[in-house]
Amino acid sequence: MNVKILPGFLNGSVKAIPSKSQAHRALICAALSDRQTFIECEGESKDITATAACLSALGANVTRSNGGYTVQPVKPVQNSNIVSLPCGESGSTFRFLLPVAGALGQKASFLPEGRLPQRPLSPLYEELVWHGQILSPQGSSPFCTEGKLKNGIYNIDAGVSSQFISGLLFALPLLGGDSEIRLKGKIESFPYIELTMSMLEKFGIKFSFFNMFFSIPGGQKYISPGSVNIEGDWSNAAFWLTAGALNESSVACRGLDLKSAQGDRAVLYILKQFGAQIETNGDTVTIFGAKKQTSHKLRGIEIDAGNIPDLVPVLAAAACAAEGTTIIRSAERLRTKESDRLAAISSVLNELGADVRVTDDGLIIKGGAALKGGKVSSWGDHRIVMTAAVAAVICTEPVIITDAEAVNKSYPGFFEDYKSLGGSVEIIN
Repeated sequence: MNVKILPGFLNGSVKAIPSKSQAHRALICAALSDRQTFIECEGESKDITATAACLSALGANVTRSNGGYTVQPVKPVQNSNIVSLPCGESGSTFRFLLPVAGALGQKASFLPEGRLPQRPLSPLYEELVWHGQILSPQGSSPFCTEGKLKNGIYNIDAGVSSQFISGLLFALPLLGGDSEIRLKGKIESFPYIELTMSMLEKFGIKFSFFNMFFSIPGGQKYISPGSVNIEGDWSNAAFWLTAGALNESSVACRGLDLKSAQGDRAVLYILKQFGAQIETNGDTVTIFGAKKQTSHKLRGIEIDAGNIPDLVPVLAAAACAAEGTTIIRSAERLRTKESDRLAAISSVLNELGADVRVTDDGLIIKGGAALKGGKVSSWGDHRIVMTAAVAAVICTEPVIITDAEAVNKSYPGFFEDYKSLGGSVEIIN
């Protein structure tokens, strides 16, 4: 699917879709718990569907109904045959459920797609093997696991992926003995680990975290709270909020928790640094472009992306409209996402007329002028699709995005919401 977007500001109000990060975690905890759980989650996406399908294959019963998911937990006795786990391109699904399959002692064959087989799995891989799992060589597709995971001490470099830590936090409470996760290096994306910790607490799991050490008692049971509400997703709301910052009007996003543990809530602080005006009212955030409110345009800033890697693509689009230079640092992990996002961001925005340069750990963007528009690739990456669409707001000519169906990974209704805000979107072939 190719889409053509005409230049023009967006205006109006849109409701935030449910948090994909929270939904993954709630589904896993519910599947491991003692009784049925209803997860209130109005929207769905390819990644969330992948986690639901994999949990069903592991022995849970996950059904989609109006407004959410009903989850019957995994049965105590596991299938002795190997089960297929269609994880798609979802790194969260794969990295969260790999240790869980080991804790359950379930033979499983993960079916990763896209770039997922090439994405890093060390040092989680070595620690799982050391503690009893038998795994396919890294990079394999399908990727098979068998054997029972053992309790003990797990050493993890915290600078590679927070998903490794979350996966162990889901699995280790199920083991017979106590375990520790010992972290080394700089912890990247810590807010995502906090999301996991918060969900575990909702399901009665005990653990402690102090001075880079997790201590996890074994022999625990997940206790269902009965129902869990999935809050609005700040990562995807950031695209609408940024579009508002680029406007001569305003964009409001409803259904957001201003006290959320989601790290991407930082988009408000960063857009304010850029010079956008922000208003909050209950669960609604409204962003006004600086040009509308003052005689000044957005201004270039410096951004440490260590805890907010998913915001980098859209913040780079904002930087194109900001006078001066914006420097984004601590974003080297973006090279191993659904695309090499540093290369993808630079390529797409430069094709549209921006001045973006890739550095060892991020981007340097010289902004302040309108973009010209043009034809760009999605790079098979949902966040690159949405970034190009937001960049169209400051283009003088149409933007054509090829293979734009990649957006379905996280936000299938993105273009419908774009049109609801007055944007002109045409599907072309």
